Amino acid sequence: MNAHDLTAWRDAAVEAAQRGAAELEAWRGKFTIREKARADLVTDADTASQKAVKAYLLGRFPDHQFLGEEDCFGKSLEVLQQSLGSAPTWIVDPLDGTANYAHGLPCYAVNVALMVDGEIVVGVTFDPRLNEMFVAAKGGGTFLNGVPVRVSDVTGIRDGLIATGFPSNFDAQLRNLEAWKRVSYHAQGLRRTGSTAINMAYVAAGRFDGYWCYDNWPWDVAPGAILIHEAGGRVTSSDGTPFNPFRMDIIATNGHTHGELLLALQDDVGDVKG
Repeated sequence: MNAHDLTAWRDAAVEAAQRGAAELEAWRGKFTIREKARADLVTDADTASQKAVKAYLLGRFPDHQFLGEEDCFGKSLEVLQQSLGSAPTWIVDPLDGTANYAHGLPCYAVNVALMVDGEIVVGVTFDPRLNEMFVAAKGGGTFLNGVPVRVSDVTGIRDGLIATGFPSNFDAQLRNLEAWKRVSYHAQGLRRTGSTAINMAYVAAGRFDGYWCYDNWPWDVAPGAILIHEAGGRVTSSDGTPFNPFRMDIIATNGHTHGELLLALQDDVGDVKG
């Protein structure tokens, strides 16, 4: 892997995200909706977007692998991780924020990342409704529509705007409802956008000061992880161990708020200063 490779991969990820987003916009208002599971939606647009992204990327790089959300329903994280070979692997969510999209709420994105030798080296999150393209490649910084961005300089969650995400399954939501209560005791404000991709891109751009979630998948978090890292932030699992896209739990922050957010998510709210 060299600078030429990274540039080619980054530019391909941008083009792929744009092609996927074009499908999403073309399908707006005329798609049908299905449930993969209770309240877990998929539309014709998800499928069309993934087909466009996959065709472009594997057309450019036929020796690469592809891991897309719409091909992986029902597979465990262990199975997905074991399926990876030695070739570079594109990890794609063709529509992050499907429920928002289905209801006409303009908060969704196409997520594209590339993993090489177990490391995320390229990440792109594209919001077609705001026309915001977040891009990062290893060692090159993070950009929003071509302009460098950095995480915020907020030093504590008392002054922080913190985001989270909830799974579609109500029983799985209960853990995060308790976490919401604990963090809200300390943070200036909490937000739930309905899109992990948007949440993590906003941490990278300094709009959010932190994000946590217990129920993500690799295509939800892989692009955002490198966006945040290259913007100067920090991403770990919810217990503070190193980030692993094949774990469902994640904390992503500007770095300054990381320790406090970790503590706030513990059972004893008294452990958090302030």
